Amino acid sequence: MSMDPEAADLAGRIRRRWDSLTKPPGSLGRLEEMVVRYGVIRGEAMPRLERKAIYIFCGDHGVARAGVSAYPQEVTRQMVANFLRGGAAINVLCRHYGIQPIVVNAGVAGEPIEGAVDCRVGPGTADFLAGPAMTRSQAEQALEAGRSLAREAARCYDVCGLGEMGIANTTSAAALLCALSGLPAEECVGRGTGVDEAGLERKVAAVRRAMELHRPRAGDPVGVLAAVGGFEIAEMAGFILGAAPRRLPVVVDGFIGGAAALVARAIEPKTAGCLIFSHRSAERGHRRLLELLGAEPYLELGMRLGEGTGAALAIGLLEAALALYRGMATFAEAGVSGAGEGG
Repeated sequence: MSMDPEAADLAGRIRRRWDSLTKPPGSLGRLEEMVVRYGVIRGEAMPRLERKAIYIFCGDHGVARAGVSAYPQEVTRQMVANFLRGGAAINVLCRHYGIQPIVVNAGVAGEPIEGAVDCRVGPGTADFLAGPAMTRSQAEQALEAGRSLAREAARCYDVCGLGEMGIANTTSAAALLCALSGLPAEECVGRGTGVDEAGLERKVAAVRRAMELHRPRAGDPVGVLAAVGGFEIAEMAGFILGAAPRRLPVVVDGFIGGAAALVARAIEPKTAGCLIFSHRSAERGHRRLLELLGAEPYLELGMRLGEGTGAALAIGLLEAALALYRGMATFAEAGVSGAGEGG
């Protein structure tokens, strides 16, 4: 990552400590770089990681009516209830790693959901094959809701992961990637929840039709978000925008979180400095999205679940890397000959 002189100096201090520890220089590979990135975001040479959260942003999508998901739209609300009961994969990982899960209702259809943070912009987006997914005012409202959550999170946590749930949100994420990158729909659309060939063709056709209908301009990211985005994606983008100036590291999950990061960077390029990319998912467009962001994630496990599961695993990995960085003895402390002083 490119750094200003102050950040570069801090990164150098962290690398010098790594090299002073009882191991060959660079022998812990990307774990060392992970701590450098975390420390630079936090602005600390000996950063701690004690308070951890994953915000799970949930919202419905009108484009689900086009048959682009293997599951019906009501699954969004059912999964929110599952998150709140603690029965989903992300809940298991959060318990395992001591992470606080926070469920955010960004726009789930139906009545308010007790136990979820209520940041509803509307009862799900409109079908972007018939008109804009949301108004520009709604897009701005969702961005501000995310910023507000990040302002609060920065006072409470050392690191936050982003997760999501929303039937048809991989279609929205693919449309955002297509609009902001200029890539063809075929390179942006994947199987999401596991659609068959016919479902994949419907998804590609839906994204292609959305580009023809809205003709979104990459130079107007808020307009792109309004045209084909989702309320949960918009709030994740807002969270990133709010976290960056507060030195709050944000661990991005997979394809949908990556689309939110792409939107946030298009609005304010400096926000990319607060991001840690967890994993490269099996979703087709994710590799291209990461290339656009100049990001090299830490894990590649063939995952495509979402919910923040990749982010949780990466937070656990970061915690282990920090334990090594803070807990290992230096050559001097251990009375071991340093690099270059022995075979």
